[in-house]
Amino acid sequence: MELVIAYKNYSSWSLRPWLLMRVAGIEFDQRLLPFAHSDALKEFAAQHDLLPQVPVLLDQLLDQEHVIWDSLAIAEYLAEQFPERALWPADVTLRALARSASAEMHSGFMALRQTFPMNCRAQKQAPTHLITESVQRDLNRLAVLWARFAAAKAKHNAEGAFLCGAFSIVDAMYAPVMWRVRGYGLTVSDDFVAWSAAMYALPEMQEWLAAAQAETWSMPQYDQVGGA
Repeated sequence: MELVIAYKNYSSWSLRPWLLMRVAGIEFDQRLLPFAHSDALKEFAAQHDLLPQVPVLLDQLLDQEHVIWDSLAIAEYLAEQFPERALWPADVTLRALARSASAEMHSGFMALRQTFPMNCRAQKQAPTHLITESVQRDLNRLAVLWARFAAAKAKHNAEGAFLCGAFSIVDAMYAPVMWRVRGYGLTVSDDFVAWSAAMYALPEMQEWLAAAQAETWSMPQYDQVGGA
C-alpha cells in the first residue's frame, strides 16, 4: 500500500488516514506531494484521473491497483481489508455513534475549519474577534458530542481514553480538531481536554509532529492566522 499525502504541518485530510494506519499497525509507503510548492500533485492527479486532492491510497491487490481517495472512504476501505484490526468499535451502539460523528466531521464544522486551519507548529491564543458566533457554535457542538461519547462509553463499559474507549476511525477523523483547539488556545470541554491529551501522547502523533516541525515549507496564509 502507498498513501499519498501533503504537508504534515498543514494537511488535516492527510493526517486522518496516516494516523489511523500507523496506530493500527497497517504497513504502507508514504508519498508526500507539496502541492503549493510543486506540480507533483497535479501530475499525480492527472495520471489517475483524480482531482488534485489528498489523501489517496493506492493498493495493489493481485493484478489490479485499487485507487481510493477521500479520508473517510480510505478508512472504510481499510476497515474492510483489515477486519481483525477493529477499526470501528465492536459494540453496535458505539459503532453507530462513531460512524455518525465521523460523517458529521467530514461534512461539518466549516466555521472552525475555515477560521482555524490545521497548523501543528502553531502555539497561539486566538484573538476574540476570530471566535465568531459560528465558530463558537462549532465548539459547543464538539462539547455536546464529547459528552455523548462519554455517556455511551460509561453505559457500554468501554474502557480507554479515546472516544469509544479504544482508538478507532472516529478518533482519526477528529485528530485535526485536536490540533486546531490546542494550537489556537480554544476551549471545548473537560472531556475534550482529556481526549486531546491522549491523542497528543500517542507515539504516532508525536512522530507526525516531529515530521511537521522538520518541514521547511511555509504557507504564510496559514501561518499568519491568529497573529504571530
